[in-house]
Amino acid sequence: MSSGRWSAGVIPYAEMGYWKPDYEPKDSDVLAAFRITPQPGVPPEEAGAAVAGESSTATWTVVWTDRLTSYENYQAKCYKVEPVPGQDNQFIAYIAYDLDLFEEGSIANLTSSIIGNVFGFKALKALRLEDMRIPTHYVKTFQGPAHGIVMEREYLGKFGRPLLGATVKPKLGLSARNYGRVVYEALRGGLDFTKDDENINSQPFMRWRDRFLYCMEAVNRAQAATGEVKGHYLNVTAATMEDMYERAEFAKDLGSVIVMIDLTIGYTAIQSMAKWARRNGVILHLHRAGHSTYTRQKNHGVNFRVIAKWMRLAGVDHIHAGTVVGKLEGDPNSVRGYYDTLRLDHVAADPVKGLYFDQDWASLPGCMPVASGGIHAGQMHQLLHYLGEDSILQFGGGTIGHPMGIAAGATANRVALEAMIKARNEGRDYLAEGPDILRAAAKNSRELEIALSTWGDITFTYESTDTPDVVETPVSV
Repeated sequence: MSSGRWSAGVIPYAEMGYWKPDYEPKDSDVLAAFRITPQPGVPPEEAGAAVAGESSTATWTVVWTDRLTSYENYQAKCYKVEPVPGQDNQFIAYIAYDLDLFEEGSIANLTSSIIGNVFGFKALKALRLEDMRIPTHYVKTFQGPAHGIVMEREYLGKFGRPLLGATVKPKLGLSARNYGRVVYEALRGGLDFTKDDENINSQPFMRWRDRFLYCMEAVNRAQAATGEVKGHYLNVTAATMEDMYERAEFAKDLGSVIVMIDLTIGYTAIQSMAKWARRNGVILHLHRAGHSTYTRQKNHGVNFRVIAKWMRLAGVDHIHAGTVVGKLEGDPNSVRGYYDTLRLDHVAADPVKGLYFDQDWASLPGCMPVASGGIHAGQMHQLLHYLGEDSILQFGGGTIGHPMGIAAGATANRVALEAMIKARNEGRDYLAEGPDILRAAAKNSRELEIALSTWGDITFTYESTDTPDVVETPVSV
């Protein structure tokens, strides 16, 4: 094999050293789990080796310059290939990358290496990056969340419960003054945050500066009326970094505690904004706009749990991460895995949650998951059970669509949340008793009573397209 490696021409990737079934990954290796669907006639080991090669040092033929470097060190190694339970011709290929392959603290470089070229490889019918293990050695080169969950709660003075939010609806078309009116009503009614949505930037019907001014007037008035710290996620997403810095600086000058960016601005821009947010003491909210274009399909793309890891490294304080019970895609076990990945300091591998590797975050601050998309007050017991208290529950239509008005919608959400937190703290089985707890609270809250009668039976019971690959094994009892 050694002599064959230096024979001119094309040779299989496995024979070039990218298939190493006896390799023991080092603690400092970056590990990746890829779902591979080989073309007919391509052995899964060769397909795994091809992924390892094309995402590290290989090219399609022998190159003599390999002799000028320690290529064995820089080769990625596919060290295990396992069939996916219940799937035909799908395999999980486990690949190890030496730490020296990556620039310190750079999501752009990490992703250019791991997913940069290999997804167009002809030997594969489909390819999906399911999970990664980021070693402590590499974690420590990243800033991480600009503030983190603990510091954010201390900024806001809000403890022991999820935070409540709402997206302004309609998200496009309102004038700046009317937009600010929605913000004020929702915040004075009991929400902690309101937010811009992903596609409200600076359009002809409402320029960004006008929106910022009216929204911060609304925030300040709501704070004065309620005595609580309030915030509005001012979306600073723009065409250039210069424009984004200008908008973020203006938001800070107006006293905003938080700004927002979209995933579509790219990894380098996200890391740049995270550094700005830490330097200026402003919470950074990330909307995962566009993620489903490559995270939703089960056989090709990048699983969202990987995006969650990259964004925690990049330094955002918030990221939308699924709702379980709302209108947007999200299997309950997978969503739990996303939330664990974002919040916990050590995350154990768990196939039920779709987690392939242990992940040690080495005290990197936690990132607050945001639940949004078709949720309402009648689901409060489920949301608290599945998502926990370190989360942000965003009720857009479930606030602004209330028949009694926006403030009433916010009050309904706040009453429902506090009733559920009280039941939990009393040791009650709030998941099983949830509907009864909400009905009891509604006897003293007309706002909640109307919310439950309006939305109480609404569910989005579609089958998830992305579930963990676990097969239940029957056991004798």
